[in-house]
Amino acid sequence: MKSREESIDEFVQRLPKTETHLHLEGALPWRLLCEANPGKYAHPPDSWQPGFRFRDFAHFEGELLGYAEDYFKSPERYHECAKAVFAGHVAANVKYLETSFASGCIDFMKLDGQEVCDAIRAAVPEGLEVRIFLGIHHDGWTPNMAPVLERALCWENLDGIDLHGPEDAPLGDWSASYWKRARDAGKFTKAHAGEFLGPAFVKRCVEDLGVSRIEHGVRSIEDPEVVSFLRDHGVDLDICPISNLKLGVLSKTTADPIRALLAAGIICTVSTDDPISFGNSLGDDYRFLADGFGFSRRELAQLARNGFEVALISPDRKAPHLATIASMV
Repeated sequence: MKSREESIDEFVQRLPKTETHLHLEGALPWRLLCEANPGKYAHPPDSWQPGFRFRDFAHFEGELLGYAEDYFKSPERYHECAKAVFAGHVAANVKYLETSFASGCIDFMKLDGQEVCDAIRAAVPEGLEVRIFLGIHHDGWTPNMAPVLERALCWENLDGIDLHGPEDAPLGDWSASYWKRARDAGKFTKAHAGEFLGPAFVKRCVEDLGVSRIEHGVRSIEDPEVVSFLRDHGVDLDICPISNLKLGVLSKTTADPIRALLAAGIICTVSTDDPISFGNSLGDDYRFLADGFGFSRRELAQLARNGFEVALISPDRKAPHLATIASMV
């Protein structure tokens, strides 16, 4: 008797996966937000509907910051959120995760950034490798936050920094020096680019900030010279397909920028970005690529493999997961 063919859902679940682009504030489980604010959030937001599109980045950011303001009132809340998020990733067969928390949130909520970072680290369960990043906006170097950002370079539980916020905001002249000093301090550096601004800003982040990982970066496909630049400099892109769809980014590029970038020799990974705003899971993003763009199981496996290739773990920690992926296709 012929065995039943494995469904795409089952295949994606079995795939060992990574997530390398996840904002912890944006990953807040709806259940926790509701429990913390009885009666205020009776129904999930309209943005969870498949056909929903945000008007612009400000529309998205305003909604997300409202959720964050209502929940992240203490390091303990960050711990509670992280614990729930990490448990969900373990259940989804995610083996490695990079997540960020926002310096702007800890500033606004008047929280101790190191205590927040330590609280997130304390929530990491067995079986999940987690790297923690501090997200800093283009104008994040303020009189109030400058001392915090300086001290952050010495936080034991902080693994790196990431450039956050609206791409069209002026990039402070402090940033290049800070990103370099972060690397000198042993922190990994990333930057959000190529989402609402085009390829030129992606290239600028690589050249000025010295990063080798770009969060999003899909609009790089609009300029073949920038694509070649990324390939030649070994820059990887942590792409969030459903986020890009709901924020209108995909409509500004070719119909299938991810496949085109992969074909050009760019290493791309798959992540969710801000699930509380988009109503997605990591499995949803993989299935979206399969259903919406016709990605084969072999192509999905390659994306999962890419996640481990860029993961900030040793080769021997990657090897078992890469072997499992290879055995599935």
